[in-house]
Amino acid sequence: MNPEAPDVTPRRTVLLAGAGSVAALATGCGSDGDEGGTATASPTASATDTAPSAPAGDALARTSDIPVGGGTVFKERKVVVTQPAAGEFKAFSAICTHQSCLVNKVEGGTIDCPCHGSKFRIADGSVARGPATRPLPAERITVSGDEITLA
Repeated sequence: MNPEAPDVTPRRTVLLAGAGSVAALATGCGSDGDEGGTATASPTASATDTAPSAPAGDALARTSDIPVGGGTVFKERKVVVTQPAAGEFKAFSAICTHQSCLVNKVEGGTIDCPCHGSKFRIADGSVARGPATRPLPAERITVSGDEITLA
């Protein structure tokens, strides 16, 4: 290097450093697979394939804990129980089929995901509003007296 010339970084060094930064940034981006990106689970995998459901035989709630026309999300168990009509109880995985976020509430006849706004119907887990394209997988429950148990 010429001691009288200004301190200049060779162009090749700058280009290589810039390319490394772009690669690092791109690695942090993801997709659910619906937009041509790389998905973390196979497109045919259900939410129960990617996360364990609640242990069978464990009591979830009392029937009186589940409002008619609504439901309750059991976050620690990754399950949501609904009561679409009086005395009719349904259970679904609480893991959104869009990008595996946990649903957070049941309101206005839908099970809602806070991450991207997907909504699922309380009667059958079908998609009421996307971006999710697949319904919430059903979970098996039994109702005995006033106790709801995961089957």
